[in-house]
Amino acid sequence: MKAAVLHAKDDLRYEDYPTPKPGEGEVLVSVKAAGICGSDIPRVLGDAAHFYPIILGHEFSGEVEAVGSNVSSVSAGDRVAAVPLIPCFACSDCQKGNYSQCGNYSFVGSRIQGGFADYVVLPQRNVVKFDKTVSFEQGAFFEPSAVALHGLKCAGYEGGRDVAILGGGTIGLFTAQWASIFGAKRVFVFDIDNDRLALAKKLGADVTINTLEPGFSEIVKEYTGGKGFGFVFETAGADATMKLAFELAGNKASLCFIGTPTKALVFTPKLFENMNRKEFRLTGSWMSYSAPFPGDEWELTAHFFKNGKLKFDESLIFKKLPMEKAKEAFDMYKTPGSVKGKILLVND
Repeated sequence: MKAAVLHAKDDLRYEDYPTPKPGEGEVLVSVKAAGICGSDIPRVLGDAAHFYPIILGHEFSGEVEAVGSNVSSVSAGDRVAAVPLIPCFACSDCQKGNYSQCGNYSFVGSRIQGGFADYVVLPQRNVVKFDKTVSFEQGAFFEPSAVALHGLKCAGYEGGRDVAILGGGTIGLFTAQWASIFGAKRVFVFDIDNDRLALAKKLGADVTINTLEPGFSEIVKEYTGGKGFGFVFETAGADATMKLAFELAGNKASLCFIGTPTKALVFTPKLFENMNRKEFRLTGSWMSYSAPFPGDEWELTAHFFKNGKLKFDESLIFKKLPMEKAKEAFDMYKTPGSVKGKILLVND
């Protein structure tokens, strides 16, 4: 088969690679669409890869090409999304259903070979079947959708309250949709890019706010009567949005950090004191899994994509390139801020 193989820092080659074969309990997937995740970028352009050579890619979908013995959940021809985490299922965290905290896990596309290829072999637990009315491009968005929904679960989300989403990237836009699906009073999306805010509105956000606009804080106070938000989800991992979350949270709110910071954060005592004074709950969210594995996050993504309540828009995709142009795709990230949305690598 062909695959985009990373041999060293910034040395990504589209080349021949041995085609894997499914063993007992395994599924051979013909990859149709694979998204580039933010975590893939430092692996290609930096030194974050676990080993070389490695085939990256963990946000992908495809069609079942063949199955090994004792596979009952899918058949050849089924459309499936890949579930990249492979927990040990034996440690104390796994036994509690906390698979994201497994200390002995493997991971498709970082610790074992991934989806930037023609074919991938996965355990049958690691594929989620989806309806033929759902496109393979949508299938490549299952993982970010599941990450977003996991954040709601971590936050103890319930409907009926105003919700703030900080960051209008892929994760933020799915978080906004999940909040709406599960009964938010109103969903507010905050970003600095008007194009992303327009897309948020198109996907169902009630209010969009550009935080570069002067006086945006007063606009928020007007909307909320100065009470802030019942739920706040930070999805960008940026200094400004993580601090803004502390300001926007209302009394007894639930605040969840889904975004992953890449730089040191320094909170002033006055800003940090918001947590004490408002007595809001602050929690993190990591990955996208719950029991029974892989969890509601994945099954509900398949369900709501099928019935159309979880919306998909082509604007979520920044560029769609053939897999053979994987190197060209990663080169785009060398210019900061030039990529707005998801780059998909596709096999015909």
